Amino acid sequence: MDQSETRACQNCKSDFVIEPEDFDFYKKIDVPPPTWCPECRMKRRMLFRNEFNMHKCVCALCGKETISHYPDKVEFPIYCNECWWSDKWDPMDYGREYDPSKNFFTQWKELSDAVPRPNLEAYQNENSPYSDYTWFSKNVYLSPSTLDSDTVSYSKGTWSCRDTFDSMVILNSENVYEALDSERCVNCKFISDCKDCLKSSYLFDCRNSSDCFMSSNLRNKRFFFRNKQLTEEEYHKSIGAMDKDYKTQRELYSEYIRLRESALHKYANTVKCTNSSGNNLSNCKNSIHCFNCANCENAKYGVQMNHAKDIQDMYGVGDKEASLLYDGVNVGYLDANIYFSANTFENCAKAQYCDYCRVSQDLFGCIGLRKKQYCILNKQYNKDEYTQLQKKIIKEMSENHFIDSRGNVYKYGEFFPQEFSPFAYNEAMTQFYFPINKEDAISLGYRWMEPETRGYRATKTADELPDSIEKTDDHILDEIIGCEHEQKCEHNCTLAFKITSQELRFYRKMEIPIPRLCPGCRNGERNILCNPVKLWHRTCQCAGKSSENKVYTNTIQHQHGDSPCPNEFETSYAPDRSEIVYCENCYNSEVV
Repeated sequence: MDQSETRACQNCKSDFVIEPEDFDFYKKIDVPPPTWCPECRMKRRMLFRNEFNMHKCVCALCGKETISHYPDKVEFPIYCNECWWSDKWDPMDYGREYDPSKNFFTQWKELSDAVPRPNLEAYQNENSPYSDYTWFSKNVYLSPSTLDSDTVSYSKGTWSCRDTFDSMVILNSENVYEALDSERCVNCKFISDCKDCLKSSYLFDCRNSSDCFMSSNLRNKRFFFRNKQLTEEEYHKSIGAMDKDYKTQRELYSEYIRLRESALHKYANTVKCTNSSGNNLSNCKNSIHCFNCANCENAKYGVQMNHAKDIQDMYGVGDKEASLLYDGVNVGYLDANIYFSANTFENCAKAQYCDYCRVSQDLFGCIGLRKKQYCILNKQYNKDEYTQLQKKIIKEMSENHFIDSRGNVYKYGEFFPQEFSPFAYNEAMTQFYFPINKEDAISLGYRWMEPETRGYRATKTADELPDSIEKTDDHILDEIIGCEHEQKCEHNCTLAFKITSQELRFYRKMEIPIPRLCPGCRNGERNILCNPVKLWHRTCQCAGKSSENKVYTNTIQHQHGDSPCPNEFETSYAPDRSEIVYCENCYNSEVV
């Protein structure tokens, strides 16, 4: 199609645009155009992934007690990873004939309710029994989306890191704490959007700097204290022991938040990208409306992807080459032509409506298969039978469709109905990226997870904790600490938490006081600082000699002189936010 087309989302009723290149993509992979808008499609996918909320469970095969990202009320059996990967069971035993008298989605749900799932998504890890969506790592604790890392706790999105705690979207770093969207940093605390920084604290948007404190927009600097150049002696005298006690740390954190707001913000954090939009992009080409992505080409509406080409509507793709993926979650490790699927990766090809399949191809509506081909609903066919039946099902999906509780119609070309998700809204990644309250979730037809009643009682309140790590002995490992939030927040507070030995060693090494919030609340507070996975059309806030709000005074004259900059862009900074957002030209004039 040569022209764009505006359609109404059947879920939220808002208008959305399908561009000519989108129609070309749908034609290339032979699927119909979507009936949901990009944001509703994204929420629907994310509803099928839970990274942070763990539940106690018992393996339905061996009886071992473990934890799982699935709640205990799911219909399907939950196996521990050892049993799920073993040859003690055969997913083909659950296979069934396609029934043309019932719609396909209903039959898929019946199969889904029967086939066992692994308790966690974990692969080739060592000493990491409590971390989800973790691969090729060791000593990882409650840190989802971790790859090729060692000694990581309470973090998300850490790739090739060591000794990383309470951080998010961190690459190739070591000894970092409370770090956000940063790469190649060592011995740093409370940093965001930093690269190649060393021995620094409370930094925003700094590059190749070391021994810096409470500063922003630095390039190739050393011994900067509150954005002022000091001598080495002056610097060490100024920082002293000022962030080693908890009270001072909280005061400095508040100052750090104010520092971020007064600093210059480039409209998008992109490195070596061409014709791309979104945020936190590296080495991307023709990647539109993408976030936290690297090494992608011809991508659209993607979040957290690496090494992917010719894909749309994906969440969680990487770390090996993947291509021709559409509308899926946790798909794309040496995969190709995977549509409307979840948790299906590692040398999979030509699979649709699948979940937890590995090293397989030519699958339709299958769950838990490994090293299989020409299967539908976990039943084996030959090539001709498979091809004919697949065509028949696709045709009948448009005639005998599924209707969800809100009246949305599901034909071929839609991801799984959101009510098929085993997770409640605030349990899945929807709440992480699109937070709402319980009332709004219920009104939109989502389920809501109430806080679990836990069988423990705090032995020490947050107020009773030592003010510094120097005053903390090993007895802290025996305490159950009451979370300061006391479930009066929207962060899935667990009311209480414990300190692990790995955690205590790190706090002592980095001279960090014991936290007062549970890991869930710390993650929630950290997520507030992250930009949403949405874009707004805005104009540069450079007014000529200063920013529009007069908070920042430009250091040199820009190309547009004393007049306001006319440049427009797509940015993940919403118009009502307080940050100062400059276009690339104005930002580079001041910072680079």
